[in-house]
Amino acid sequence: MHSSTGPALEPPTRPPAKRQPETRLQAETSQQPQSALRTISTTGVGNALEWLDWHIYAIFAAFFSTQLFDNSDPASAFLHTMAVFAVGFIARPLGGIFFGWLADRIGRKQALTLAVAAASLGSLMIALTPTYHQIGWVASAILVTARLIQGLAHGGELPAAQTYLAEHAPPAHRGLWASSVYITGNLGALAGMCLGLGLNAALPEGAMHSWGWRIPFALAAVLGIFAWWMRINMAESHIFETHKQRETHTTSAQGTTDTTSTLQALRETWRSGLQVIGLTCGLTVCYYIWSVTMPSLAQREYGYSAHDAFLASIIGTLVFLISLPFWGALSDRIGRKPCMLISLISCSTLYLPLNYWIEHSHSRPALTISIALMLVFIGAFLGHGPATYAEMFPTKHRATGFGIPYAFAIALFGGTAAWVLSWLNNNTYFAFYAIGLMMLSILTVLSLPETRGRDLAH
Repeated sequence: MHSSTGPALEPPTRPPAKRQPETRLQAETSQQPQSALRTISTTGVGNALEWLDWHIYAIFAAFFSTQLFDNSDPASAFLHTMAVFAVGFIARPLGGIFFGWLADRIGRKQALTLAVAAASLGSLMIALTPTYHQIGWVASAILVTARLIQGLAHGGELPAAQTYLAEHAPPAHRGLWASSVYITGNLGALAGMCLGLGLNAALPEGAMHSWGWRIPFALAAVLGIFAWWMRINMAESHIFETHKQRETHTTSAQGTTDTTSTLQALRETWRSGLQVIGLTCGLTVCYYIWSVTMPSLAQREYGYSAHDAFLASIIGTLVFLISLPFWGALSDRIGRKPCMLISLISCSTLYLPLNYWIEHSHSRPALTISIALMLVFIGAFLGHGPATYAEMFPTKHRATGFGIPYAFAIALFGGTAAWVLSWLNNNTYFAFYAIGLMMLSILTVLSLPETRGRDLAH
């Protein structure tokens, strides 16, 4: 039987809500988060390229100096080549200004992509430069231009990469993630050393002087193209995207435009900028002597063979690489300041005794142990350094506020370390110079608050 009542009334329905357009931030956060491996590899490949560029120039300078400068006076040609090497350091602060502005205004991803493309271009220019015999002084001018481009790129690469990595890292493990910056960088340095040893063994000296020196620069250019391809496909920092959306809403509501400038960033962060210089000045001198300059210093000043000097440096660098993640993880547990103090106090205390041991023992174990020990304690700072620097600055000025004073400190103190050592012509006097700068760094550490785990979204 059918019911005598009419059909049941349907409840009234509301018209479907109009779908709001998805904002850029919502679109970004709706995607799958970028994996840790992808974040570390995309930043690390650029760091490796930067350090590779720096080392292959120094390693192969003796071969291409007479090719790109007037070879009638080989000693003068080599001095000119090393002067061009210094040009790269001079350009770094300018790179910090430009790429810091780009990273804070446009995006970390865009700054990293452009920086690695510029570094690759510089390597390619050097690899393809005709000889001085073919085009005269233009060859030297091309080399200077290439190094200027690379100096600008390298001045922006490290601050942007450190900022990007720190903003992606989980706060509880930010120090451990930060250690990957110097791990990948030193892998690039090791690659340069291995290229030097391998090509010297595989090619006769004549071939190295005529064309063999071009191989590492060509390989660096190819690595740069690969790094560029990786970076154009990486995700932007979520912290930066959130900050940009907040800034856009604020300026729209107030009817103003974002007029943040580099000078404004420096004015607002000048205290932290001075602290960056204070933190960096001592350790960069110590690092450049014990890691970069020690192979040639051991040969020229202490009478070690080239084989012993390079082997000790390679072993020391490998020990350094192993120590970095340990120090990064330890800083996540006990704090950044204790690790920085361990680093600076230990390096200051050991500098003179280890220098004396190397000078008077003339043994490979003494050289190897001394380099490894100093680099392990340097790692107590560098292992978490990228995280510590990032934690010192607000999001809107993080790349600029850190990048400019950092590049300045590297150029002024690290870039001149070998020159100051040669000018003083006394290893003991230079040791007191380095120790004095590390004392200044210790005082700077004591003036800092602990930043471990600080929220970077501010």
